[in-house]
Amino acid sequence: MRAFVGVTDTRWAEFLAARPNVTEVNFWRPSGRGFSALAIGEPFAFKTHYPHNRIVGLGFFAGFTAMRVTEAWRLFGEGNGVSSLGEMQRRIWSYRGGSATGDPVIGCVMLRDVSFLPPAEHLPAPEDWSPNIVQGKGYDAVGSPVEELMARLIISTASADGLSLRVGGDVFGDPRLVPRRLGQRSFKALVLQSYDRRCAVTGDKIVPVLQAAHIRPVAEGGENRVDNGLLLRSDVHTLFDEGYLGVDSKLRLLVSPLLRQEFGNGEEFYTRAGGRLAVPSRRLDRPGREFLEWHADSVFRIA
Repeated sequence: MRAFVGVTDTRWAEFLAARPNVTEVNFWRPSGRGFSALAIGEPFAFKTHYPHNRIVGLGFFAGFTAMRVTEAWRLFGEGNGVSSLGEMQRRIWSYRGGSATGDPVIGCVMLRDVSFLPPAEHLPAPEDWSPNIVQGKGYDAVGSPVEELMARLIISTASADGLSLRVGGDVFGDPRLVPRRLGQRSFKALVLQSYDRRCAVTGDKIVPVLQAAHIRPVAEGGENRVDNGLLLRSDVHTLFDEGYLGVDSKLRLLVSPLLRQEFGNGEEFYTRAGGRLAVPSRRLDRPGREFLEWHADSVFRIA
């Protein structure tokens, strides 16, 4: 298992520490540069800039994507560590330099189950930390300078959140301490990215009307996983959730005859019936058979 210590603006950390109800956040990177240091569920600690130079909180990696600033604000809101879109834009341009114009693409390191330590319990930076590290540093979670630090941080932040965790032996071996599911906002962002910002059924690419649909809803035992998602235009999403549209195991569109019988409409979808959906190029991100079968058996209206 890996761990990462990221350098953060003190204002970002203080803003989120004052909002304990915001547990899914965007640790944004002004340059848009990628991030591949962690796998989903691995710990990400927050270290403030010098001269404070302390570990102040912890989150768990939920994925990375690149988004325009306005898109990141629409998805994460105050989870970006700022109170408004305007403030976010000003901070990004202060890092990037130049005039504060346009809607630049930024890197979004998405984290969930985020919590912060009380100021009196902030922890020292890793013993091998160098002042010239600008963005952060990755470590092996076990057998490295951060092993004890990460264990203390995980236990401390869990206690601060009022969680009762029984930890025995290797703290990183307890699956309760490594949440591998995505948060709702991270789910939306990653589905949007995986489907190349196009509706899987219609091909529409007007982002404000596109929605990340769960094939099997979380309330019905589903999960926030990309392979349990479809990117759909808002009206297509509603019809899918109501069972008037479905997807078979070969990723072809199913259209219920009840759409025409009940509403005398739906020709746009009948002409597409049997056609293959536009799905992610990465096989692991494509709709999972078990989720599609659940929807076909439990939601889709055959007649």
